[in-house]
Amino acid sequence: MANIMICNLQKIVLYETKARFYVIGSNNTEDIFRVLKIDRTEPLELHISDDKLEYSRTEVQNLLRTLEVGNRPKQQGQKGTAGLARTVSAFGILGFVRFLEGYYIILITKRRRVAIIGGHTIYKIEDSSMVYIPNDACVAAKVPHPDEAKYVRNFQNVDLSSNFYFSYSYDLTNTLQHNLTPVIGVPDNMDSPLSPRVYRPQPVMKYVWNAFLWDQACKDVHPDWVAYIIHGFIGQVNICTFGRSTYIALIARRSNQFAGTRFLKRGANSEGYVANEVETEQIVQDASLTQFKRGRYTSFVQVRGSVPGMWSQDISNMVPKPPINLDMADPYARFAGGHFNQMLGRYGSPVIVINLVKKREKRKREAILSEELVSAIKYLNQFLPPRHSIQYIALDMARYTKNPNLNVIKRLDTIADMVVRQTGIFLSGPHMEPSLPVRPQARCVYPNADDSFTFIKQIGTARTNCVDCLDRTNTAQFVIGKYALGHQLFCLGVLDSPTVEFDTDAVRMLEDLYEDMGDTLALQYGGSQLVHSIRTYRKLSPWTSHSRDIKQTLSRYYSNTFSDADKQSALNLFLGVYQPHWRGPSLWDLPTDYYLHHSEAAGQVMNRPSCTQWFDIKITQALPLPYNEVEKSISQQDQSLIVQSTPALECTDPYFDYYRPCELTSLQELFCSNMPHSIRDFMPKTAQNYSPFSVRVSQSKTKEELDSSADQKSAARIITERLIAAGSPKTNSDLPSSSEGTSSSDEEPSEPRSVAIAGGKSRKQEVQMKDLFPTTKDVYGVAIQNPERHDISIYQRFVSVDLNSRSSCPDVHSVSGRTKRCMKRATRLIPNSVFSLDSSYEVTPPTLSRSSRAVYEAYVLRGMVGAQPVFAKNREVYKKFVKFRNM
Repeated sequence: MANIMICNLQKIVLYETKARFYVIGSNNTEDIFRVLKIDRTEPLELHISDDKLEYSRTEVQNLLRTLEVGNRPKQQGQKGTAGLARTVSAFGILGFVRFLEGYYIILITKRRRVAIIGGHTIYKIEDSSMVYIPNDACVAAKVPHPDEAKYVRNFQNVDLSSNFYFSYSYDLTNTLQHNLTPVIGVPDNMDSPLSPRVYRPQPVMKYVWNAFLWDQACKDVHPDWVAYIIHGFIGQVNICTFGRSTYIALIARRSNQFAGTRFLKRGANSEGYVANEVETEQIVQDASLTQFKRGRYTSFVQVRGSVPGMWSQDISNMVPKPPINLDMADPYARFAGGHFNQMLGRYGSPVIVINLVKKREKRKREAILSEELVSAIKYLNQFLPPRHSIQYIALDMARYTKNPNLNVIKRLDTIADMVVRQTGIFLSGPHMEPSLPVRPQARCVYPNADDSFTFIKQIGTARTNCVDCLDRTNTAQFVIGKYALGHQLFCLGVLDSPTVEFDTDAVRMLEDLYEDMGDTLALQYGGSQLVHSIRTYRKLSPWTSHSRDIKQTLSRYYSNTFSDADKQSALNLFLGVYQPHWRGPSLWDLPTDYYLHHSEAAGQVMNRPSCTQWFDIKITQALPLPYNEVEKSISQQDQSLIVQSTPALECTDPYFDYYRPCELTSLQELFCSNMPHSIRDFMPKTAQNYSPFSVRVSQSKTKEELDSSADQKSAARIITERLIAAGSPKTNSDLPSSSEGTSSSDEEPSEPRSVAIAGGKSRKQEVQMKDLFPTTKDVYGVAIQNPERHDISIYQRFVSVDLNSRSSCPDVHSVSGRTKRCMKRATRLIPNSVFSLDSSYEVTPPTLSRSSRAVYEAYVLRGMVGAQPVFAKNREVYKKFVKFRNM
């Protein structure tokens, strides 16, 4: 596999003059720069100039100095921008957009780390900025359109700080399996870190939510400027098993095709894209090795989406459960065929459909969708090879939940076993043994890898749906993910059997991830959090969850009634489904957006597939493997994917990007330290078994409490024995009662008792800490000594480094004279970044003593010329050592 391109432009500064915007982009270390010039004199068009050259820090400083001098006002007191003004600092460009006036540039101004996959960092957008490009002269020269401001407000209704994610080095639009699949046609020498060529993967535009924003400018700029974002959910946790960390990441990618809100987007459109389609990927990785191509990874992918068909719900008279209507007869399953053709091309076969809608109803409502889906699958399977047919599983989850004699989780666990055994899981890494039978097509040979390297693909996927694809679907996907987690941990060598139980710390962490993902997707699609959580279907705390269910139901009803139309209009504008025109109808004047999402209804000519050959031949020829991975190659037309670059500079090392050796950081700032941790955040404080796979009994008095009570009794007995040894009388009143245990903290302290001492006198015996607890000498065999003067000096130098790095610390001048002298020899830290969020410093190393330098020179000389003759003194020491060992 070729080196993966990391977008170097992670820090961007926007400078402004009267005539142009100058965008200066740099990498993390700020030693490689690029310059982008944007014309501000054109009121309607976007003119971008990119020389696609790399600049050094000195060259950029000279350029900015020249621009500053060249743009100064010729006369003093002249109004306008004086010289070169710095407008905003950012971490990436989201794209450019135009409504009825000039263009805007959209910048990422705040970011936050949310996950790490093989050394590649994934960020969440925390804030963004929208800057108008034309200057004041262009604005004053023409009358602005009255609808421009309204379009801007509508566009900004899409909150970019709400669950939008990006990465400079990792392709978030593709699965881990696709990203690690070798590229056919890439020269082998590209794997070398000194290779001047790197491979830049192409994203899946179906999951790129700012594709429209880059549509006009992408071809005019260097690819390093382009930052692709996804929408959905990303979360990561750390399961620590006796010091060994295993990261679990959950990635949910929302499709930008046929995207919208709950009642306004149902079923599928003319191209086969379904509403609320989300690809969920569960990645489990061994955190001890961060090298991407040599790490140990497992992943499992599943999908959710609306029932593929032309159906809707009438919300003109809003009721809690609007009726379901089939808008168009589809006897040849054309809409479902287009959707399943896409799934076979991306995931391979089998595609397992898990339908969770109701079967039996007093008035047929949800059952209409089940009948339509069953009919479509039966028709489509007639023309597929039997071994690649679409599988169908139906489960009336509502009936299972209401019936006290039926266990819905147990039934879902049986389905999960069947699904995972048929599709398998993805494995990549050395010394990994699969826990499931592997189909011959799934086992691949990784190039340039030793015999111990395992590369096994997941072939096929599970597609889960209910009516909304929210509550029931989320619980079903969690149960399947829980079953897959056991196999993933077993393949990594964490567990000795591929089974994980409920009520363990590991499963609770996975449940929290799926709950957060479900709430996030429900807010994006339905307007509220999950109405029925996973605990509701597990029948835990039904009374406490009942009030939450009512609250979320009312919230979802309010959102669907009053705010969904505005959300849908904002999404149509953001994704470019609707583009404003001077003479066309306004967005808010459209009676419906049906013609925007159905190209066939809008009059566009489409190539309808055959009634029998509803699939692409090239896709069926690749089955059971996914066609997208089989054809992952570089053709003659795609030579632009191989980018020429300077050796070892443009292709940034993920190790360097992950560990940041050039920066001085603290543990509080590291994402790995702040990641949810199984011991710190989930393990009970009274736990005696520190394994995250130990079942925590949730009863009135748990096993841990019983063990803790026994430990308290043992501790009381030890304290009593020490009091007796210290001289206390051995009376029953002094011994703590087994029924009382330890005394309450609210009681008054008793008066120390009198004890007899030599001479017949008595005094009050005081209990000290040394009487209650053993000394370090008794426990470890080593007594704590006072530190030496040399050690104190080293510690003072360490403190001086911290003080020197905090120039604003008020206590710097209050240190002692000895510390001041040490500070003169300490490491000096000079900030070298203009970004306030960075902790990057230039380091001046401390001076060394002559004796230390002589020791190091002798060490280097010994490595060059070999060992020197042994002195007689050293020979005698060695003889004594041998003699002592043989005694």
